[in-house]
Amino acid sequence: MTRESYDVIVIGGGPAGLAAAEAAAQGGASVLILERDAVLGGILNQCIHNGFGLHYFKEELTGPEYAGRFIARVREQGIAVKTDTMVLAVTPEKRVCAVNTKDGYFELDAKAIVLCMGCRERTRGAISIPGRRPSGVFTAGAAQRYLNIEGYMVGRRVVILGSGDIGLIMARRMTLEGAKVLACVEVMPYSGGLTRNIVQCLRDFDIPLYLSHTVTQIEGESRLTGVVVQEVDGNRAPIPGTDMHFDCDTLLLSVGLIPENELSRGAGVEMDRRHSGPMAYENMETSVPGIFAAGNVVHVHDLVDFVTGESQRAGAAAAKYALGGPAAEGRTVEVKNGEAVSYTVPGKIRLANVEKAVEVFFRVNRVCGPSTVRVTDAGGAQVASFKRERLAPGEMERVALPKVLLEKAEGAITVSVEEA
Repeated sequence: MTRESYDVIVIGGGPAGLAAAEAAAQGGASVLILERDAVLGGILNQCIHNGFGLHYFKEELTGPEYAGRFIARVREQGIAVKTDTMVLAVTPEKRVCAVNTKDGYFELDAKAIVLCMGCRERTRGAISIPGRRPSGVFTAGAAQRYLNIEGYMVGRRVVILGSGDIGLIMARRMTLEGAKVLACVEVMPYSGGLTRNIVQCLRDFDIPLYLSHTVTQIEGESRLTGVVVQEVDGNRAPIPGTDMHFDCDTLLLSVGLIPENELSRGAGVEMDRRHSGPMAYENMETSVPGIFAAGNVVHVHDLVDFVTGESQRAGAAAAKYALGGPAAEGRTVEVKNGEAVSYTVPGKIRLANVEKAVEVFFRVNRVCGPSTVRVTDAGGAQVASFKRERLAPGEMERVALPKVLLEKAEGAITVSVEEA
């Protein structure tokens, strides 16, 4: 059997895949996008609210508008696309096994692959809420798709568990459609979403946010009739006597996102336990040479603009690998997370592959006031420092580390946050 071959195959046609494919094509590579949905655009197609593109396009766009601009660029570049196509496996030898209704089962060969499968939502089963299984319990993303694409109103009296960005946005969306959002409940002592979404989606509509609270009981037989909410202590255990009852017909879950990495693991890619995505080098290459990853499949981003930048870097590096061979070898610096930092991306930096500087993305694990972000080496010497007025877990941070400073560092480097 003769297999089709491409310089670069991009798996996923959402914002990450579109940006990676465009950058790879601009690098001179032949590119194919494989997308399991019927159309390109990914999650952006159901995000009809505005707020996208402020960093990248310097203007405010809706999700479909942002996706549309990159879809047009992909078409202008003449990039091959297969939609309605499910990728079944990726091998370390960069063979892609896939299936669709037109071609049946088929295999493709690539010189480089970019993994852009995005992420999925945690469900009720992942957080073990007691109670029966009535209808009316949705993940926030599923409700968003029902409302914005399918045209179904999922409920009239709504409680939202979790304060991730999708949940906050759905609080506003449901309100605008005539539903009554009774409360947003968050188990942590801080919100998991962007500050602007807390203001624009909750405060502007007088929707209460209960921090350090969680849903402890789901009521109803065939349809949800109510939920019980309790305050939790420092160990997230419910505090007796703090019960609040809400009569509702809908519970939306916004309790976290998980990078989609079944294909990554099947390809033998090393995973980074800190963010549940592939360990990535400075150019978004994984531990398997020639396989790159970008976007929410690596770590969950708060802004699609950052997904675009990261994916363009991955696509350009994939084209360079496919046409020019592996990245330069030499000293590799491991990037560790220290005080108040949950993870860093990249996890490792190959200095010979850095031109001037490396952007390091990270998230904090608690709300911090005026702080200093310190980067130190294995000997404790300071490599760089950056001032921040405020840091929060719901907002991704980034710092640029010049190559000249990294070359002076001894051993691994650690990113930490020190509050003033």
